[in-house]
Amino acid sequence: MVNNKKIVLETKNVVKEYKMDNLVVRALHGVSMAIHDGEFVAIIGPSGSGKSTLMHIIGCLDVPTSGEVFLDGHRVGKMQERSLAEIRNKKIGFVFQSFNLLSRTSALENVALPLLYNGTTEEDSQRLAQEALNKVGLGDRLNHHPNQLSGGQQQRVAIARALVTNPTIILGDEPTGNLDSKSGREVLEIFHSLHRQGKTIVLITHDAKVAEQADRSIWLQDGKITK
Repeated sequence: MVNNKKIVLETKNVVKEYKMDNLVVRALHGVSMAIHDGEFVAIIGPSGSGKSTLMHIIGCLDVPTSGEVFLDGHRVGKMQERSLAEIRNKKIGFVFQSFNLLSRTSALENVALPLLYNGTTEEDSQRLAQEALNKVGLGDRLNHHPNQLSGGQQQRVAIARALVTNPTIILGDEPTGNLDSKSGREVLEIFHSLHRQGKTIVLITHDAKVAEQADRSIWLQDGKITK
């Protein structure tokens, strides 16, 4: 079936090399792919397949050695760090395996943080953060700190933080990796709900059962797309 929606993320012949002493290690070998607006895509591969390297590049956390990366019409592959940071804040919502919440900060303040970085007023940041927490079912946990929340609840706070800037793409890096099976299912259901609302979601995973939740899977092996 032909997808007529606009392409929001594209890589063209992306290569990533790392220098280790006198050796050059190639982590990605000419990766080309396209993700359309509103898609739910899994990028799957075993340890060492290059999926984490690809995640860092499409998440604007790193730049390729060669090749092109386009995000929502912006050519980001060769941007400087300041420009990449701005793109990350506005265009990408990250959900990490380890939650990455500030331990001495409430759920509301954790979620509001990206808005404060981009110049949103404190009043609007608080309002938008509360709306995002309501969307993930944590409207009654606004003032709880991470150590007062279960792992599944912490990951829902992280999802709310990813949503709060209304990003182009929600990028999940092994988002169920630190959760028990019940909490993992609940988190995946939130991703499904966001997808039904039209959000573009990309999950990085080594777990075939998690990848099956997506509409489409991109398989990596030894730094190459295999299917």
